Amino acid sequence: MLAILNGTAWLGNGEIIEGATILVKDGKFVSVETGGEIPDTYQTIDATGKIVSPGLIDVHTHLGVDEQGVGKEGKDFNETSDAVTPQIRAIDGINPMETGFQDARRAGVTTVQVMPGSANVIGGEMVVLKTVGTIVDEMVIKSPSGMKAATGENPKRFHGEKGKMPVTRMGVAALLREQLIEAQNYLDGDQKPRKLAMENLGKVLRKEIPLRVHAHRADDILTVLRIKREFDIDITIEHCTEGHHIADYIAKHDVRVSFGPTMTPRSKVELNDKSWSTAKSLADAGVPFSLTTDHPVVGIDYLVTSAIHAINNGITEAQALRALTLDAARHLGVEERVGSIEKGKDADLVIWSGNPFDLRNKPEQVFINGKQVN
Repeated sequence: MLAILNGTAWLGNGEIIEGATILVKDGKFVSVETGGEIPDTYQTIDATGKIVSPGLIDVHTHLGVDEQGVGKEGKDFNETSDAVTPQIRAIDGINPMETGFQDARRAGVTTVQVMPGSANVIGGEMVVLKTVGTIVDEMVIKSPSGMKAATGENPKRFHGEKGKMPVTRMGVAALLREQLIEAQNYLDGDQKPRKLAMENLGKVLRKEIPLRVHAHRADDILTVLRIKREFDIDITIEHCTEGHHIADYIAKHDVRVSFGPTMTPRSKVELNDKSWSTAKSLADAGVPFSLTTDHPVVGIDYLVTSAIHAINNGITEAQALRALTLDAARHLGVEERVGSIEKGKDADLVIWSGNPFDLRNKPEQVFINGKQVN
């Protein structure tokens, strides 16, 4: 049992409590209020002069499936043997001992979504998990949490250069439609013999999980929204690099967006028009968005740095915090468990030396499920 006293609590839902008393028991938040009595059985931490926030969330990573410092043997995130692999599950490739998880905890990131890469038109299922543990099954919050799909240059390059479909953006969209139609037919038939790929896509068609689609350019985003309408499925837009061009149109489609990684160079044509101001454009249009590093494209320890750049280009600190906490949890469908300091939620929190959106400050203590992990 733990009591954190006298800090300034940024709850993640827009509320700030000065001189907060945060009580934690059995890995859950019991209460958060100004002052209040503390039972003698509680261990206390004095957070005077500190900021206390929810644990941060990165909604789009390849932690544990793209291991750093290992080389080819650690590249388990793209099953490039075929352009369509909905039968793949990221959870089967995650190494929880990978150093990226430690980097995440040190940076205050307590929850992540891990997914296949973007080499394939359909890449497979993803999972949401905590960043501490040695047994991945015990780290899971939600599995599966979505089905990965990708538009644009990556699937064209990986497969088109081998003389296989897709060679064009038209081919990417056609393959995606064909697979969804095949899954519809599978669900409408006797479903025998069993086909794992079709069963997994069936979860998308039944709206049990969203299709989370890698889409940088505005034209690719429009294709994704077109397919959403055609098949009446839930989607999220992953990256949304040119979202500033069509933010008002995106807002009409009831979708959530993960924005980033924007700390990368313009390494391909899809990134030519990248801008930190995209976050403000999305916010102004009313599009709910989260921020991502796409680790290891950008190291997960730069998640807050990314938020600072977005703040410097127009979003507020409150919007940035929500993009890393409660809005991120909603993006993943796990807001009942994480994303804010509220009674009954998992006690994932960070005690910062000062304002986290000042690079001179840092996480001093990080807790997951009420236990210190850094």
